[in-house]
Amino acid sequence: MKEQTITEIQQAYEANQMTSVQLVQMYLDRIKAYNRNGPKINAIVSINPDALKIATELDKVRDKGIRGPLHGIPVILKDNIETVDNMPTTAGAFALENNFAKDDSFVAKQLRQAGAIILGKANMSEWAYFMTEDVPSGYSGLGGQVLNPYGVSSFIAGSVGGSSSGSGAGIASNFAAVAIGTETSGSILSPASANSLVGIKPTVGLVSRTGIIPLAHSQDIAGPMTRTVTDAAITLGVITGVDEMDPITKTSKGKALKDYTKNLIAEGLNGARIGVDISFLSAVDTDERKIINEAIEEIKLQGAIIEEVTIPKTSFTSIVLWHEFKHDINAYLRKVSNEVPIKSLVDLIEFNKQDPDVRMKFGQIELEKAQTMSDDPYDQTYLEHREIDLKNSANDGIDVVMAEHNLDALLFEGNLGAAIPAKAGYPSITIPAGYTAEGMPVGVTFSAKAYSEPRLIELAYSYEQATKKRVAPRF
Repeated sequence: MKEQTITEIQQAYEANQMTSVQLVQMYLDRIKAYNRNGPKINAIVSINPDALKIATELDKVRDKGIRGPLHGIPVILKDNIETVDNMPTTAGAFALENNFAKDDSFVAKQLRQAGAIILGKANMSEWAYFMTEDVPSGYSGLGGQVLNPYGVSSFIAGSVGGSSSGSGAGIASNFAAVAIGTETSGSILSPASANSLVGIKPTVGLVSRTGIIPLAHSQDIAGPMTRTVTDAAITLGVITGVDEMDPITKTSKGKALKDYTKNLIAEGLNGARIGVDISFLSAVDTDERKIINEAIEEIKLQGAIIEEVTIPKTSFTSIVLWHEFKHDINAYLRKVSNEVPIKSLVDLIEFNKQDPDVRMKFGQIELEKAQTMSDDPYDQTYLEHREIDLKNSANDGIDVVMAEHNLDALLFEGNLGAAIPAKAGYPSITIPAGYTAEGMPVGVTFSAKAYSEPRLIELAYSYEQATKKRVAPRF
């Protein structure tokens, strides 16, 4: 099936060349053929049993006017995003196997209001890759291992990226038009780059986290993963909005847009000043470095100025993620239904120990470390570490470098450097840049200051349209 963009799908609907029911069935057939069969991508863990019914209803009302830009568009959600459809929200964990939500997440509500069809849930790295060490990205006890569609039989486990692994592999495999992933540090950028997709990690505050299983509230955010910058821009506009249940979203007032498509400017790189810190490429192999060097030259050809910069780095080890995880996951688990056998992080750790070979195949060292953190949400050490994180990443990091060189954005490979904008709560967008000799996708990522999504989309779209690097995987 031809990879279809949101615009192409809507045009086909309007021309009566296709219905939402037909498109949903096409995606369901493809999932059946390639998710657990054939190459066994294993990107999708559950299917919305009402998807065809919803598609039928949306087809019926189309003549009266569409609900929004995603009317009749099938979307998959990472399996830590709650929906009221008959699908559990598990974070890949056996303990949440029967975690059926009583309400939609804010993101799911926004998608439905725009006419989207929530087709299913995507597999993910268990507990957003915050359960243990030495485990392949894309593995969860409940869902198993997600495979990279560009190298099903040749790439090592974990090459699919994490933790939004199924969202990335699912869209690359053409299992839906759009996916929503989540990121705390690299979890949208990594699988988007590894699956030759466009991924937007928004500013913390642009998209509500209500109804999303948390990792750490100072860095958590949801964002689109798509095959084109245009689709990502359309989807981002749909999911923004102020949510009283998530106070940080109030910072987006006057800064969030409902339509980012006006920033799809082919000349967006012309005159832009882009900073590159070469030290982030020191560990990149020769094949990937060649791709990034080519990307830099292509960016220059579009009229951009490349500035070599040095982003201040420290070896500081922060406890922020572990401290916030303990408090955030306890708050979440206190509210789950009685069908879920755990109500706290302590319960989760003990639950896994009851059947360790199945429930904690690779251990649970991160969960256990989080449990050792202070019970005081205003613990002085935690507050000091959070302040240091912000100082290093924002005030003395991205902010000072961008001001010193008058930059529009910083450029990285894939998710290298993702931790800096993640700690600052700043946005990033990654775009396909090419493929290694063995076929592994490589992406380039633009990052900038808070609420700079419009400018980042301009830069990304300009690069995408000038290079058109993405090629679909072949099974």
